Amino acid sequence: MGRRFAGFNYVNFAAMISLIAIGTVAIWSAGHAREAIFHGMWMDHVSGAIVGLAVYFMLAFLDYRKYLPLFSLPAYVVSVAMLGLVLVVGSEVYGGKRWLWFFQPSEVAKLCTIVFMAWLFGMEDDYGWKRRFWGFALASAIAFLPAALILVEPDLGTTLALMPALAAMMLAAGVWRKGFVTVLAICALAAALLLGAVHEAEKPGQTEERRAKIERFIPLRPHQVKRVKTFLFPETDPMGAGYNYRQAITAIGSGGFSGKGIGKAETNALQYLPPSVSLNDFIFCVYAEETGYAGSLTLIGLFAALCLSGLWTAYRATDAMGRLMSLGLVTLVFAHAYVNIAMSIGLVPITGLPLPFISSGRTFLITVMAAFGLMQSVAMHRKEET
Repeated sequence: MGRRFAGFNYVNFAAMISLIAIGTVAIWSAGHAREAIFHGMWMDHVSGAIVGLAVYFMLAFLDYRKYLPLFSLPAYVVSVAMLGLVLVVGSEVYGGKRWLWFFQPSEVAKLCTIVFMAWLFGMEDDYGWKRRFWGFALASAIAFLPAALILVEPDLGTTLALMPALAAMMLAAGVWRKGFVTVLAICALAAALLLGAVHEAEKPGQTEERRAKIERFIPLRPHQVKRVKTFLFPETDPMGAGYNYRQAITAIGSGGFSGKGIGKAETNALQYLPPSVSLNDFIFCVYAEETGYAGSLTLIGLFAALCLSGLWTAYRATDAMGRLMSLGLVTLVFAHAYVNIAMSIGLVPITGLPLPFISSGRTFLITVMAAFGLMQSVAMHRKEET
């Protein structure tokens, strides 16, 4: 037991626990100013963290090299099946079918897809198939299936968070790099054209006839077009589509350097931010108003410690499966944190994406803690024989 704890990544664990503690306080504060139904949300966060810790240590002490080859494929298949099932019998919340009974299958599917990809491309490549077209085609199919089902829910934010993680794993695995770079270039060009089309269609003074012609070629839902428009022209609809963005910026800016104090965020207390976002997608705004620039910098520093220590685990892994899995999971959490904070300050379009360990949501919390339990397993079993 002592030898095994010698490889324990204490920095990663300490950063995770610190973020969970901050999240508990932030959820308590955000819910305190709301209706009674939101007052106990922080207890749900604590109970989720307790379950998550049990899962974390169970996965950390299990040797991933023995069990992931047995369970990664079945877990991937089951997670994809649940994504299909949620579209049929799932509960609709805020216009999307994302809940199956008491959990969100998309959160589980992200973890299962990364683990399956790590196992498959972490195997020995005696015939060089990973570096050829068929390796790229297989990796793309594995990524496309869950991503497409999540996109249909619709949940664009979760899809956008999963793609960088899988792309980083494919690049690290050496999957047909010419094709990989070509696809990345095509995606970048498509994103630029999409932004350009929305800019041209929605710019002030544009005629309705020309706007309708352009919007026929934009593959986004109306509410997604509004979000991109708000990002490009935040001043055009301050009381409509741009309301949440305007209130988020106001909350963050009013916090100053040291903040207004826990439970004293006026933007939250006066309920300018809707309860549907203040405890989840925009909880960073509540935290930033209460703790100011100093608190925000501390939060970002903890995420940096979390991700960098995770990358250190990936770097020191003695097998390809552990290296790829750690890299994919770290990239996933980084994408979540970056997009959530960046959308709160207007650097990227607004999309529904929770802040790891901080936002309310037990499925997401337990899943992310399970991910870091797997990374801890890579660190703890690094020097052991299989």
